[in-house]
Amino acid sequence: MSADNPVSEHVENLVYEPAQVHDHGVDLTVSAIYDVVAPGRLDFGGDELEDADLEPHPTTKRNPDDEYEWWDLEGGQYVIQHNEFVTDVEEPLFLQPRHELLARGGSHPSMRVFDHLPLVPLSVADGGLRLKENARVSTLLPATVDRP
Repeated sequence: MSADNPVSEHVENLVYEPAQVHDHGVDLTVSAIYDVVAPGRLDFGGDELEDADLEPHPTTKRNPDDEYEWWDLEGGQYVIQHNEFVTDVEEPLFLQPRHELLARGGSHPSMRVFDHLPLVPLSVADGGLRLKENARVSTLLPATVDRP
């Protein structure tokens, strides 16, 4: 892990470090995509807090010999889970969607990450999106970046 990239010290379970770790941060990969099949609940005091019901979105092979499968996503909302884990964070990190995801009609909110990577809502444009298992969809950066 490089002194030029302090974020990498806090990320475990990388799929392929040479492609994921770069000077500015760490790219994160998708391990699961879920459909929201029943609503969750959120109230003022937290006594009625309830998770939404999630079901794994199915994957398919593009070719019979493929090792990894694809998610065929129609336009709408989904929830993603990353392969990677965040550990031993003293200062918050910043999670943002990769430009490659944005340019193809997908997006997720940018957020500060304090002690773990949460499940993240994924928005897909009306035209749909195909994501391969382990696709790099997010980048984790330092929460504060020094600008020259």
